[in-house]
Amino acid sequence: MREVKLSPLRLYKLLFERYGPQGWWPGETPFEVAIGAILTQATAWRNAERAIENLKSASLLSPRGLFEIDERGLAELIRPAGFQNLKARRIKSFVDHLFGRYGGSLERMFSKGAEELREELLSIKGIGRETADAITLYAAGKPTFVIDSYTRRLLSRLGMADERAGYEELRRFFMENLPPDLEIYKEYHALIVRHCKEVCRKRPLCERCHLKQNCLYAVEDQLDPPESKAP
Repeated sequence: MREVKLSPLRLYKLLFERYGPQGWWPGETPFEVAIGAILTQATAWRNAERAIENLKSASLLSPRGLFEIDERGLAELIRPAGFQNLKARRIKSFVDHLFGRYGGSLERMFSKGAEELREELLSIKGIGRETADAITLYAAGKPTFVIDSYTRRLLSRLGMADERAGYEELRRFFMENLPPDLEIYKEYHALIVRHCKEVCRKRPLCERCHLKQNCLYAVEDQLDPPESKAP
């Protein structure tokens, strides 16, 4: 089997040439983006979006609004996002932290450097690494790289990283091999998500993929009948 490997920057350029700018993350304010990052945990964005619309309709999508509403009432409003009781607790933890340390000022919280902010977010119950990086990158506008299941899938199939690699190892892989450009970081993650949703699915559409000449998965697939492909 021949080795197929792209550099992170080359992969970014190929994806950008194919799909163009994605304009992520959807949200009218940094606070909406931060809450959206919590709501989209373990669900599709369209479900998180419905929950956000419920909060907007109730005039509660603000630090003060979410600080004052009780957890049960919040859970009911965000029901479309799934795991509503758990996510309500996580949102309340985030907002309680925001008021406890910063008087409810997201601007003050986001005035920290990227790594310091990321570590602080990780200290909040219910905020994991993917969510912390999404908030740091898209809400605070500070350079960090978001790793998700799509990223793992694509890098593994392209032979760029071991599928067993840990989150921090993959994050470092991108950050050490890309220029320190905030817009590249933002677009890159969004481009990976789009490519994996449209083409590099669990059952990939290799015939439609502009990366197939660089892909170990596509090369291997040529040796086996389509029905033998893993889901």
